[in-house]
Amino acid sequence: MTSEIVRAATKKYVLFDVDGTLIDAVDNQRRVWGSWATRYGLDPQQVHRVALRTRPLETFATVAPDRDPRECLAALHELEDEDVRTGVYSAFEGAAELLAALPPRCWALVTSNYEHRVRGRFARTRLPVPQVLVDAAAVEEGKPSPVPYLLAAKLLGAEPADCLVVEDAPSGVEAGLRAGMTVWGVNAPEVDGVHRHFGSLRDAVPEILAFAAGERSVAARPVD
Repeated sequence: MTSEIVRAATKKYVLFDVDGTLIDAVDNQRRVWGSWATRYGLDPQQVHRVALRTRPLETFATVAPDRDPRECLAALHELEDEDVRTGVYSAFEGAAELLAALPPRCWALVTSNYEHRVRGRFARTRLPVPQVLVDAAAVEEGKPSPVPYLLAAKLLGAEPADCLVVEDAPSGVEAGLRAGMTVWGVNAPEVDGVHRHFGSLRDAVPEILAFAAGERSVAARPVD
């Protein structure tokens, strides 16, 4: 008598960063920070360089330490909201195809931005919005803390080991790794620690869909 062992496939989940990963907002961020810097009589290029590697409150402390950070943040939010209404946005190639192909409740957005801006940008670029969206207001600790990604996994009912994080920035990569998740990098130079690196989101689409379908063992795959 022959016995057959059937192993149930473990459900997989994909957690996406937004700006720089799904939506190309580099020029928008440069314009927003440039307008903010001009308002305070600061060098736009210098302010943007600092803003690229720090969170807003840290940026204010560095470039405008004598200013009220609450006032600075309110001015930045005003400029960002206006940019969502009037700026030109584009989704990275492959984003629409990828998100449309993923099953519901198996993917989420994890962003350091705010939900209303994400929804505005997704409406402008005609990308679908998932049921789970973790934004800056949802957590007390932002990236590189693992808290945002762990919260997304909890809301999806997922174990961290079953989650793939798709990121473009070092802080997001660190957050995913600290959360105990598989982390792939896209659209940017390779960040230390990623399990796989792709030059573009378009290149990663087939592999992300394969991960979501549980078709391959990611741990056994080398970093590109």
